[in-house]
Amino acid sequence: MADGPLVEVDEGVNSSGALLVSCFPSVGFVSSIVAHFLVERLELELVGGVRHPNLPPVCLVQDGKPLPPLRFYAGEPICNMEQCDKIVLIASEIQIPPELNLPLSSSLIDWIVNSGVSSTIMIDSFAHGIESSHSIFDDDEGMDSMLGIGSTDSTHELLKGIGVPLLKQGVVSGMTGVMMGECRRRGIDALAILAESDGEIGQGAIPDARAAARIIGCLDGLLPAIQLDPEPLMEEAQRIESQIREMMALHLNPPQDSGGTSTGMYG
Repeated sequence: MADGPLVEVDEGVNSSGALLVSCFPSVGFVSSIVAHFLVERLELELVGGVRHPNLPPVCLVQDGKPLPPLRFYAGEPICNMEQCDKIVLIASEIQIPPELNLPLSSSLIDWIVNSGVSSTIMIDSFAHGIESSHSIFDDDEGMDSMLGIGSTDSTHELLKGIGVPLLKQGVVSGMTGVMMGECRRRGIDALAILAESDGEIGQGAIPDARAAARIIGCLDGLLPAIQLDPEPLMEEAQRIESQIREMMALHLNPPQDSGGTSTGMYG
């Protein structure tokens, strides 16, 4: 298809100087828990979404209201980052088809540039390795289970300032990997914060509220409006985890099998 994904954001939204937080599906529901937490805690409003015929033909339903599968939220919390007095959040619970990763990334980055967004943070997670001792059931809150990637030297300094170690070598797939690569190519300030998770992605995935809480703790240095004590933070992440599982578990009127190809939605 010649036309790329269409980003539609309300005309009244002023994103100039905003911090953009991107939360695409990740191991252990981590990015989804973080997204729902920020929407609730910062009282962000639904302001738009993305349309494309190759996106999964679904809508999410929350509190009786339909939501686009890929949506934008915005608000004006307190932010410690330079020139940041607003936040824009991209949230999705659906898996983006691989063939859409690059065109969708290009459309989103075009919007980021044209809207005047100042900085971009991508929230993601990674499966723990064989040599790792971390589990979604452990009590480890250390930064050795966190990794960061920065597209520019200034974002490396920002990650250092909030105590997130850089990923020295590795491969990052999906929307986070493609968007980070495109941001470096185009000279855009962007960073990714990834939490180690023992969860999975796909049907039957185990949500990892503890990994999400670690990421939210990192964001606390940038967004003091979300500050919480450790225990309430964990409890709130677990509550949101339960909400996401309930919302995603009920998949009414599922599409018919189309020759063995499908787009995953986890729940």
